[in-house]
Amino acid sequence: MTAIEVARGVWRIADTCHVYLLVDPDAPEGERDAVAVDFGSGLALQHLERLGIRRIADVVMTHHHRDQAQGLPLAVAHGARIHVPPVERELFDRVEEMWTGRQLDNDYNLRQDRFSLLSSVPVHATVPEYRELTLAGVRLRVLPTPGHTIGSVSYLLERDGELLAFSGDLIYAPGKVWSLAATQWSYTQNEGPAMTVLSARMLAREGVTRLAPSHGDVMDDAQGALESLAAIMQEYVDSRRSYPWDLLARLDDPFLALTPHLLLNRTSMSCSYVLLSETGEALVIDYGYDMTTGLVPGQERAARRPWLASLPALRRDHAVTRISVALPTHYHDDHIAGMPLLRDVEGTEIWIPENVAPTMADPWREDLPCQWYDPIVADRVLPLEEPFTWNEYTLTAHAQPGHTLYAVAYSLEVDGTKVVFTGDQQEGLGGREGRRDIMNYQYRNLFRLGDYAQSAALYRRIAPGLMASGHWEPRWVDEDYLDHLTESARLVDDLHERLLPLDDLVIGPDGQTARLLPYRRRAVVDEELDYVVRVRNPLPSPATVRLAPVLPIGWRSSRREVVIDLDVREETSVQLTVTPASAGRRQRIAVDVTMGEVRFGQHAEALVDVHEIEDSPLTAERRA
Repeated sequence: MTAIEVARGVWRIADTCHVYLLVDPDAPEGERDAVAVDFGSGLALQHLERLGIRRIADVVMTHHHRDQAQGLPLAVAHGARIHVPPVERELFDRVEEMWTGRQLDNDYNLRQDRFSLLSSVPVHATVPEYRELTLAGVRLRVLPTPGHTIGSVSYLLERDGELLAFSGDLIYAPGKVWSLAATQWSYTQNEGPAMTVLSARMLAREGVTRLAPSHGDVMDDAQGALESLAAIMQEYVDSRRSYPWDLLARLDDPFLALTPHLLLNRTSMSCSYVLLSETGEALVIDYGYDMTTGLVPGQERAARRPWLASLPALRRDHAVTRISVALPTHYHDDHIAGMPLLRDVEGTEIWIPENVAPTMADPWREDLPCQWYDPIVADRVLPLEEPFTWNEYTLTAHAQPGHTLYAVAYSLEVDGTKVVFTGDQQEGLGGREGRRDIMNYQYRNLFRLGDYAQSAALYRRIAPGLMASGHWEPRWVDEDYLDHLTESARLVDDLHERLLPLDDLVIGPDGQTARLLPYRRRAVVDEELDYVVRVRNPLPSPATVRLAPVLPIGWRSSRREVVIDLDVREETSVQLTVTPASAGRRQRIAVDVTMGEVRFGQHAEALVDVHEIEDSPLTAERRA
């Protein structure tokens, strides 16, 4: 199949998908290196000499599907560097984890992740979304365009007065897609088609003039093609819902003004709030999944899409020049997933309270739900109960255990109203008349008795006029509501005190009296690993505590048994060093716990991914 020049220095090669070769047309003959957009089965390598291309220096992928990627081992052998969408990296360089870990029985996950590579390939880098990438003299802008897959991106190239978009499988032809099945990510739901509508409209607003799809012909009327797709796909979305979903309104008007300088993003998965400064800057409180159309089954990275879809409206309608600071109420992914992207794209500083910062910086340290995949290190750590300033505002972070142990409430005054941001502490704020708010505690989040009484007392001390929650409508507060929270906290404690054997064992609602930290880690064979056993005496009398490591066969521990005496309710930490003797994924170690005459057994565990030295990811990182 011949290569067709679709723009100066841009050739399309028909393969299992269209592969586009891009060169700097002003580079000297014989010195032109190419960038390939997707790679198909690798047929592009057969065209280099005829096109006067010395080599393919880099491959940029629009998404992970096998028709785009099956030839990547040939690209690696050729010496090309592979660049992939950040959301989908693990489906390129760690795809075996998907194949071995994906649920197959009773499966409600309809995403086509099984259309991934059969074996991993090395990845040089992820592409910088919303920013420019220059490779082999070719400058591309990377734009997230989910729809065909959650992590799909498009690449924008300015050439000879035109803006050409290499759009992957977002669009096949005007008003058409290559696959509807690929857009169905979960059972009976519409996340992918709705994302397609948003992506088509956002790509059109970039001023794209031509579209170069992975399947289908180049479209010279990009605006018309994308608008047609958005309109028809909107009909499709509405045909599968009981009421119309105005996606254009979400894109154009995502913010609700609670006060003149405080906005609520009503399109995000968890409520994200924007504080406006007279300087033109903005501060966000929580920023997870912006402009979400739903969350699909599966917790792997490729199932989660942070993006910045609401920011153009923030600039257009509220004169925001930049988001300078982001504050999390707690560490759960739906409240923080977008913060690293904000930092990378906007230069946003992430200020994290001192009780939340360690968990965000090391998400593998404890066995906690809903954590983000990567460490998020604070640009500034905020002391609790110490007011801090941002431009003309003064805020305070208050410890707010309950929904999770590592959470805060923020208080400040804006436009004459005292506001407290409560994250996910209660459910149902501002709900239907007659519905009482319930306390949103989850045991694995380390909920403790007394937590909600503490937060109820905190709110009474702050005396807010407005409470802004994590998933429910903001609520204007009166004395009756504060009384309701106090009574609800008393009820929560009373029920637990009646149900748990607290006269015999004060273990706590989370059910653990010992924890092994860190809970997860990576290591190589024969590497010494330091652990901490955090243990508390739950008995009504002093006790001798015995801690015995439980290890895989052949592994070694610095201590066969630890014996300590603990007073009533006393807590302490004990150090252990463990040395793995065998490679394997998620190998288990544990600590057998005995307190006095009470045997708790193998009460605390931890997981270790152990590699042989020569093929360890850690070894590769250290060499680099």
